[in-house]
Amino acid sequence: MYTIRQFLCPSSLEEAYQALTAARNNTVLGGCMWLRLGRRAIGTAIDLSALGLDRITDTGDTIEIGAMVSLRQLETSELLRQQYGTLFRDAVSGIVGTQFRNTATVGGSVYGRFGFSDVLTALLALPAQVRLYHRGTVSIEDFAAMPYEKDILECIILPKQAYAASYQHMRFQATDFPVLTCAVSCRDGIHRISVGARPQKACLAYQGQAPDAQAITDSLNFSSNMRASAEYRRKICPVLIRRALEEVQACR
Repeated sequence: MYTIRQFLCPSSLEEAYQALTAARNNTVLGGCMWLRLGRRAIGTAIDLSALGLDRITDTGDTIEIGAMVSLRQLETSELLRQQYGTLFRDAVSGIVGTQFRNTATVGGSVYGRFGFSDVLTALLALPAQVRLYHRGTVSIEDFAAMPYEKDILECIILPKQAYAASYQHMRFQATDFPVLTCAVSCRDGIHRISVGARPQKACLAYQGQAPDAQAITDSLNFSSNMRASAEYRRKICPVLIRRALEEVQACR
């Protein structure tokens, strides 16, 4: 569990950022679903719930997903379904249960860049961007590879374009952490393929035409942990990629 010395609900992103960078042990609160599993002393806990970041917004050319949007909102959004099919529903529906998804946030899931993050894997399959308050807007793949630094994730920006997309994952039982995750999207013949839970954080594994599942797998690094061995992950990776490619092909 964690302890909090001071609680702040800022009225602006600037106030939130100044508080975050004022001390090393100050931190932003998301849904707190993963934060509560750790042991740490927080100086100032910063709650972003008053900043209007809990909406999925159609801006005309893009779709913006605020940092405080819940995983349940991702799962049930008709706007996201119209553009990307069942990609986000399939990505988050296996995460614990509905009550958990009502509380866990997109910002917490993405900013943490956890190796087991289904959300990050799904987003990497799209040409998404991340808007950070201090650094500005960066591509999702660049963000995933960046070192951790103090900043505030404002929103995820997605192109408002229809994509054929598929999300695949391997879990030994429902609601458990994934052993391996894979997402594929296709538009105008260009595929984007992401792989996560290797158990390293997800990465954009391929972008281009005519993907080869085995060649993509051979280009990735896999490791072992308590859930599966590196060899097992390497064996099932091309299977998940092929399943996703077949589903994408059927949607086109």
